[in-house]
Amino acid sequence: MVIRTLRATSALGALIVGLTAGPLQAQTASAADPALPPAGQATAAPASQSGGLADIVVTATRRDSRLQTTPIAVSVIDSSLIQQAAPRNIGDLAAFVPNFSASTITGFNAASFAIRGVGQTSIIVYFEPPVAVLLDDFVVPSVQTQLLDTFDVAQVEVLRGPQGTLFGKNTTGGAVTVRTKRPVMNQFGAEARFQYGSFNTQKIQGSLNIPLINDKLALRVVGGYDKDDGYYHNGACYGPVTGFVPSKFQGVSGCLDGRRIGGRKVANARAKLLFEPTSGLRMLAQYEWLRDRSDSVPSVNVNSEYTGSGAFLTDLLHTVRPNPNSSDPLDNAAITTRNTGLVNIDKGQRVSVDGFYLNSDLDVGSGTLTSVTGYRFQRTRLPNSYAGVAPTAADGQSLAFFDASRDDNRKTFQQEVRFASKFQGPFQFVAGGFYQHESIDFCVAQILGFLDLVAGPLPFGNWNDTPFILCNAQKGSSKAVFAEGTYKITPTVTLTGGARYTWEKKTWLGRQQAFVPTLGGGFDPTIVVNNSLDASVYNYPAGVVTVKAKSNKPTYRVSLGWQAAPSIFAYATYSRGFKGGGFNDQIGGFAAFGADLNAFRDAARATRPETADSWEAGLKSEFYNHRLRFNLTGFHVKYQDLQKQLNVPIVVNGQPNQVTLFVNAASAVVNGLELETSAVPMRGLTLRGVLGYQDGKYKTYTAPGAGYNLADAPLDRAPKWQWTFDGTYQVPIASLKATFNGNVTYVGRNLFTQDIQQILGNTFLNARTLVNASVTLANADDRYYARLIGRNLTDKRYKTAEQNVAGLWQNAQYGAPRFYGIELGMKLGR
Repeated sequence: MVIRTLRATSALGALIVGLTAGPLQAQTASAADPALPPAGQATAAPASQSGGLADIVVTATRRDSRLQTTPIAVSVIDSSLIQQAAPRNIGDLAAFVPNFSASTITGFNAASFAIRGVGQTSIIVYFEPPVAVLLDDFVVPSVQTQLLDTFDVAQVEVLRGPQGTLFGKNTTGGAVTVRTKRPVMNQFGAEARFQYGSFNTQKIQGSLNIPLINDKLALRVVGGYDKDDGYYHNGACYGPVTGFVPSKFQGVSGCLDGRRIGGRKVANARAKLLFEPTSGLRMLAQYEWLRDRSDSVPSVNVNSEYTGSGAFLTDLLHTVRPNPNSSDPLDNAAITTRNTGLVNIDKGQRVSVDGFYLNSDLDVGSGTLTSVTGYRFQRTRLPNSYAGVAPTAADGQSLAFFDASRDDNRKTFQQEVRFASKFQGPFQFVAGGFYQHESIDFCVAQILGFLDLVAGPLPFGNWNDTPFILCNAQKGSSKAVFAEGTYKITPTVTLTGGARYTWEKKTWLGRQQAFVPTLGGGFDPTIVVNNSLDASVYNYPAGVVTVKAKSNKPTYRVSLGWQAAPSIFAYATYSRGFKGGGFNDQIGGFAAFGADLNAFRDAARATRPETADSWEAGLKSEFYNHRLRFNLTGFHVKYQDLQKQLNVPIVVNGQPNQVTLFVNAASAVVNGLELETSAVPMRGLTLRGVLGYQDGKYKTYTAPGAGYNLADAPLDRAPKWQWTFDGTYQVPIASLKATFNGNVTYVGRNLFTQDIQQILGNTFLNARTLVNASVTLANADDRYYARLIGRNLTDKRYKTAEQNVAGLWQNAQYGAPRFYGIELGMKLGR
């Protein structure tokens, strides 16, 4: 079956080449290449004089190199493609990268990125993502803020496969490196955009480049504000609600008010000061500011999709029922507007980021010495109604079936120093050191209103009004030294080898879940906690345990590149990467371990690191005078000690419940192919094709409480097929020019979360085909333009996240429906 599939893939690749190359005149690309841009200015070089494809420069090897002669699998999205595609964030750019899947984490506007069979489906704050995101070389540590805005971005590079030698934190899946536009010396420039569209979307963005001292100092200020009313409706239906004890919610029936929910409200800014005191020294200081005050992410209850045995508690209590007026999932979301002092859903999510960064490059003749220093403070408050149900009593109060707020403060410091040689000879190298220190203070406050219907009131009030709080904290550091050298064996054969050694230490402090009135010992109702983090393990140390973990790991890469012809480059690479072990921020929920602190400490231990061994071979080629580019990669990856989040059933005080475990549970193998092709068959027309195929299988998968062979399930977030076809056509109209862009993107069905008790409880993201387009009318030098934008033109309903909370409910999030918008823009200066 695999052989037949691979043959079909090869045939499809040949067909794409034939379709894009057919109209072209057969020529051989010139062996002479244009000069590379200055260091640190990685971007697409101008198109050739023949009107062909631009020569793309990347920094995937920590020095500027041409995409077509870089011996690793890297995809590039430049500013021109970003502008035409009009993405909402960098997640939308996954369509242009093979085997890169971008989604969200259930209940959050957080990144669920996946590459080559490994991905992120958990919001756990101590979980190290398998796909790293770097912004101007600083590692963005939290998935909550990895869906970066694309305005003022010069280039995005996606490195596929384990990154174990050169890039910041180690990863097993890959890395997304985002480079923003730098200030430009001696030039005044300004840019502004305004967009209005469906769901009352309003977006305003602007940048200002100001020369301060000729050839010495320049400032770039960038800012934006993005808001909309949301595309969900608060319309879920319920009742008549039943229960085992008297409750004001018993017997209520109806539907919610149908108002729009899930709106966005995000403001961000960035100030960049470039200082070049001498010709050999460049210093870029940045300040990052973000304030996200969006609505909490709505949930849609999808219990009806469950085909396993047993019934959800939300069904048994009739807290959810079909909407007689609409079967559209976007009309059937639900969220409460509770404000208990700790779970403030009425305030929505609150994410604040302040970052300070300094990137310096010093030319010392024999090479360039680079320093990357950064400090980032992130404060998040993320309340939500996870179950997607919100029955409402006669007094207007909603039942917080399972409302919670995940709150954390995260401080991250990073320092990297590296040297990239510029020798006159066949050998070059990059070497350096990396240090990161991070502290996280975390609390989750829960309102478990469903227990009022099944277990009766608490000694100090109703479950629906009393926060149940779980707090823990972590301090960790990561240190590494690395080196990678390249030796040109012959004029056409190059050998690259590199290694990295990493030392990681983490200390975790946690206590079991407790009711707020009990934090001081006994039932003291006078204790008031205004902010969940006031109840942190540092302020209330009773019952807190400390667990430490450390790991030392070598990683390495070796690659052989061969310039087989002026237009054909082939390479083969082996690399090993790892993803650091981590603690579980949910351990201790429901006070599952009682007074046994030793059992709690044992359960709280960190996972071991996850490792990946990758073999890949690729062919990069350009033909017809830079008019056709064809890049093909095949890979084989073995994963060991895969870190899995498991919901394990337990019994607490005679009631069925569950405990979330974070364990090394599996090993897996993934094979795949990746194709990227671009063509300019005629002046003004650019075609792009992306194809990804991956076949992943577990070799082993064991876990406590498993009800079937877990290895029978597919890998998380690993769609077998992904493809995109994109076209851009530009035509002059009098003194103006019109640009037409359109793309069709397909992502196959893929597992999102796994039920360890029965295979029918697994949740999947449905296969989807999305159609997007834009039409731009601009003057000849692009100083003014108007753009019509259309996304999801077929109005597809597709899931971006889904989870099965064992025995309680199943809920999902959905992508945006059809969107129409208009964008107006202008540029002043150069």
